[in-house]
Parts: sequence; structure tokens; C-alpha cells
Amino acid sequence: MLMTISLLMENKPGALMRVTGLLSQRGYNIESLTVARTLDPTLSRMTICVDVEPRLRPLLIKQMNRLVNVLQAHDLTEAPAVIREMVLLRIRVSQENRTAILKEAEIFGARVVDSSVEGFALEASGDPEKLEEFVAVMQTYGEIEVTRSGLVAVSLEPRKLKLAPPIPKAHSESEPAHTR
Repeated sequence: MLMTISLLMENKPGALMRVTGLLSQRGYNIESLTVARTLDPTLSRMTICVDVEPRLRPLLIKQMNRLVNVLQAHDLTEAPAVIREMVLLRIRVSQENRTAILKEAEIFGARVVDSSVEGFALEASGDPEKLEEFVAVMQTYGEIEVTRSGLVAVSLEPRKLKLAPPIPKAHSESEPAHTR
């Protein structure tokens, strides 16, 4: 079953590799991965969708929380959260179907980002299941090309974030050199 994980991590080289390495070592296939820095340029938010057995989810979250550079890992699979995805879709279409496609796009809340005599480029965002339906409907009209962003998620649980990374022990000048 698919698991949605939200990670807050330090924005440092190798951080992404550590997370994906943990998943690949355990034989988990990443369905989607989205990462970008937060308002604080030293931190990044990562959303991962991965197929994990329900009984192994707590263990995976514990292991991720132990990784260097990871400040917080949360399972958002069944927690209150807003989960969204974006689809860019290019469709080649005949002149007689153009109006119908525009109506369908409006129903799904998609917008036209490019138009030509050959067809349209459409952008839609929302719930992943809704986007699956949108893609299926568009396939009935002609040849399509689809690019998906991967999930982004934000927890709706009222909890205090622990954002402070561990503080390394400072060496004092009065300490003898052999004890450092």
C-alpha cells in the first residue's frame, strides 16, 4: 500500500541520497519524490510516495528520523493532510473536438497553458485520483503526452515543529589538546 512521507531536512549535499539510499536498501520502490527548499534556505521539505506494508511504516519513519540531515519525518498516509499533485498534459486534437476538450478541462479545473492548431497543453492540479480521471478522459479525445510533478503534502495536525538541528559540542580553549 502506498505511504506518503513528509520530511523536513537540512538543505545539504548528500541529504537526498541518504533518504533514497535507505529506501532502496530495503527494496522499496519510490512512486514519487518532490523536494524543494522551504522559506528557510537551510531547510528543505521532501514528500515521498512509496509502497510499504502497513506494519512496517512506523519502523521506516523511525529509521528516517535517525538519518543525518533529517530533522523530522512524518507518515501522512492516514493523518489529516492536504496532498496535491500537478499534471501537464499535451493533447493533439482535431478541430471538431476542441470545444469538447475545453469544456472537459474546465470541469476538472484545468487551464490551457498553450494552444496551437495541433492541440493544447493543459495544466491541472489537485487530488491524485482526480488527476487520474482527468488523464483518462483526455485519452478518449486523442494522442496525449503526460508529465506529473509527484505529490506535495502538508500536515493539518496541530503540532509544534522541532526545527533546531543538534548543536555540536564546542571545544573550549582551556581544554588540553590531548583531550580534544
